[in-house]
Amino acid sequence: MRERSHAPGPTIQNPCEVIMDVIIQSIINGTLTGSIYGLAALGLTLIFGVIKVINFAHGSLLMVGMYAAYWLVTLTGVNPYVALIVVVPLLFFFGYFMQAIVIKPILVQQADVREPSEVIIVTSGVWYILDNLTLMVFGAEYRVVNTTVSGTSFSLGDLIISAPKFYGFVITIITAVALVWFLKYTKLGKAIRAASLDRVAASLMGINQYRVYNIAFGIGTAIAGIVGCVLIPFYYVFPTVGVIFDVKCFIIVVLGGLGSIPGALIGGVIVGLIESIGAQFMASTWTELIVYVVFLAVLFVRPAGLFGEKRDW
Repeated sequence: MRERSHAPGPTIQNPCEVIMDVIIQSIINGTLTGSIYGLAALGLTLIFGVIKVINFAHGSLLMVGMYAAYWLVTLTGVNPYVALIVVVPLLFFFGYFMQAIVIKPILVQQADVREPSEVIIVTSGVWYILDNLTLMVFGAEYRVVNTTVSGTSFSLGDLIISAPKFYGFVITIITAVALVWFLKYTKLGKAIRAASLDRVAASLMGINQYRVYNIAFGIGTAIAGIVGCVLIPFYYVFPTVGVIFDVKCFIIVVLGGLGSIPGALIGGVIVGLIESIGAQFMASTWTELIVYVVFLAVLFVRPAGLFGEKRDW
């Protein structure tokens, strides 16, 4: 009589280990996504920190960067990260002249006002013009571009790391470090910091405050262009995509502290982690609610934000 062979059955993983793997995977995804949110908010917080105006068109400028990167990649087949060479200068000059032509007259007319409210109206108008002009020219359809990195990933044991988001994380770190170095150690960067602290004193020291504002606005817009190139390998492009990032950017900037570069990055990661981890246990609408609850709780404890300083803006 032959004995029945006993083949090893499938290994049953401990439920706690499964939950832990899901949480770790969610932390990785949330950190990578949140870093891109932080990069998007970085340009907005720079503009506010220097010029002391709220740019309601920031999301639309990011949308312009996405379309510029999309068409450049689609028409030439260039790698989306190589497209940065073209998109970043293009968005810089777009923001430079937007500040010089649209916003500067308001600042000149109301030089004694610290935060002219008319800028909010003007930038809101730019937001509507850019979104509707894009809708008229390119239509409302969602566009996606297949690049060499789209859909690719790295394996780290049982964990999966999205390659496009990882590259976005790396670009975020490089951009933030380069921006901090520029502001601290270059002559123009020091002039920008001086104008952000006291525009009158900076003018008395020979600094052309409006030229500094143009450059700062251009840099903030160029960062939106960087985000556009980072997003297109895995995100849809459509005329109102900027609205989504506009809301997130404002939450992140206020959460981290107005004008704070570390605050923008850490605020972005916080929002990304809440969305990623929360999505594993609840509906996405609840994760959005948690983001707003955390946002309000932080402001209740620290009205200036996590890294903000109490200043007489």
